[in-house]
Amino acid sequence: MSHLIIPRPSPGEFAPFYARYLEAVPDGDLLRLLEEGASETLDLLRAFGEERGDYRYAPGKWSVKEVVGHVADTERVFAYRALRFARGDETPLPGFEQNQYVAAGGFSRRTLADLAEEYADVRKTTVKLLAGMDAPALRRGGVASGHRMTVRAAAWIIAGHEQHHAQLLRARYLTD
Repeated sequence: MSHLIIPRPSPGEFAPFYARYLEAVPDGDLLRLLEEGASETLDLLRAFGEERGDYRYAPGKWSVKEVVGHVADTERVFAYRALRFARGDETPLPGFEQNQYVAAGGFSRRTLADLAEEYADVRKTTVKLLAGMDAPALRRGGVASGHRMTVRAAAWIIAGHEQHHAQLLRARYLTD
């Protein structure tokens, strides 16, 4: 199935604090970048092995498993925002407290492989959702966490958020 190229959003399409995520994503076909990013992240997670799933690089920091759970949860939240806005629903959406989600996620009870598989499934669903959208849907927007956001901005933020955490995993979790 062919798809539209999802253009990089302009600064007015998202809250300024998301700019760091968008800057982490190279130019190109976003859907392809999302698929490649997932493949790279899964390779990175395999490098940890199960024995390092509960590793934290410092006291009070998330474990590898918690990072993976957080990335999947955040992608779900942003894909839901994209879905609502793409369908013309402009009901303001609340924010979410990432630390509360991680604390309630129970990620330490699961294997790293299981969490990685869940993350891969979430990504496949996100790509399918976005691939089915047309140009008008990608331009629609709404308010989330008190800030205006377009569908295409949510899509690019998903990619950048993953890149941000993959870089942290490489830099802070694979150093020992």
